[in-house]
Amino acid sequence: MKTRFLFIGMGMVISMLAISVILFTITDEPWILVSGGLLTVCAIAWLLLCTRFFAKRLSLFTKGLCQTMDRMINNGEKPVQVGDTETIFARISYRLFRLYTIMQENRRKVEEERQELQMLISDISHQVKTPVSNLKMVTDTLLEKPVTIQEQRDFLQGIRSQTDKLEFLFQSLVKTSRLETGAIQLEKKDNPLLDTLALACSGIVYGAEIKNISVTVQCPEDLHLCHDSKWTAEALFNLLDNAVKYTPKGGKICVSVEQWEMYVKLDVTDTGKGILESNQAAIFRRFYREEEVHEEPGVGIGLYLAREIITQQGGYIKVTSEIGNGSTFSVFLPWN
Repeated sequence: MKTRFLFIGMGMVISMLAISVILFTITDEPWILVSGGLLTVCAIAWLLLCTRFFAKRLSLFTKGLCQTMDRMINNGEKPVQVGDTETIFARISYRLFRLYTIMQENRRKVEEERQELQMLISDISHQVKTPVSNLKMVTDTLLEKPVTIQEQRDFLQGIRSQTDKLEFLFQSLVKTSRLETGAIQLEKKDNPLLDTLALACSGIVYGAEIKNISVTVQCPEDLHLCHDSKWTAEALFNLLDNAVKYTPKGGKICVSVEQWEMYVKLDVTDTGKGILESNQAAIFRRFYREEEVHEEPGVGIGLYLAREIITQQGGYIKVTSEIGNGSTFSVFLPWN
């Protein structure tokens, strides 16, 4: 800014001196040169004063701006908003306020992600601790005490059971993290819904047969829906797997499909023990398990994963249940 004022000043001085010389040459009057010199001196003086004034104002403004930004960065202090005027200061103040709002929102998101990460680490450590402790106990017993062949077989089956639980936990975590981070993009295609249901039901056939649970599927053979068949089958399998776990021997599981105007509704209904109304919102949380079902196998991530898969396809899941009368998980998938 000072450099620009210097060029302007030099231009004014040269111009005024040139005009004075030209007028003196034409009129041959000495007072013209004196007047031109005095005007030039006055112009230089005023120019210097203006330069100092603007330089000081600019220095104070930039200093205040830097202090405001430092307070925003370090302490999260809210900048003072200037009134609704069209000055340059008001425009800068408005943009600073917008920047502050964006920074606060980013800080809030970072804090939420940090807390979620802490909860995830805590949940994983809790889930891993039990099978690892069981594995250590069994291996210590095998190493330190003489056991019979039958006892060895029982211990080895226990080791296999705990390693299967760890493998299932890690696979579920990998699937969940890949979905949440966008590493997996669901590809919705026009596929027969009955094929997706068949794929989901194939994973529970053995468990249902062991408990003598009848599984019925009511779905039109010609019903086509735009969805990701593989991942939708994964979500439905998790719902069906839960139904098999919590339905007593000789119970029933029914899968039915209804065609609505904007959605296709899939109901998975069982004759299990039911879910308390106070717990129905919590069951979709990651690693959540009711106190009453801790003896059942699982890590409490299936319903969470199912909801993520359905939500990413524009759908949603809801549950209706009554203690002693079973549960119905309803999946709503949009046509497009």
